[in-house]
Amino acid sequence: MAQKPIEVILTRHLASYLAVPIFIVGPDGALIFFNEPAERLLGMRFEETGEMPVEEWATTFAPIDDDGKPIPPERVPLVVAIAERRSVHDTIRIRSMDGVVKRISVTAFPLVGQSRAVLGGIAIFWELRS
Repeated sequence: MAQKPIEVILTRHLASYLAVPIFIVGPDGALIFFNEPAERLLGMRFEETGEMPVEEWATTFAPIDDDGKPIPPERVPLVVAIAERRSVHDTIRIRSMDGVVKRISVTAFPLVGQSRAVLGGIAIFWELRS
């Protein structure tokens, strides 16, 4: 596995200490890490999944909109944040690995390094109780 940029390493380290679910991807959208609070919401441990391409993680959790329509991978907030180099906030539904559909609020933004290169993206999310 190639060495990650220091900004990505530090972001992953920070995420491991926070109590809010965090999902980190690389510049190509491939999953790099999700923290323990995200594990509880997603129903799986990062050690079980490891890194995975965007096409896999963006369909594994079966994201759907509030009308029940599937959200294609290129429209998932974290993918949009990287592609458009901007923050994105949305409310979507996902299916956790235990089969339960959960409504979540997602704030995603690109991880831009000191060189101004997009090094990936970060999604902070939480379950909405309704």
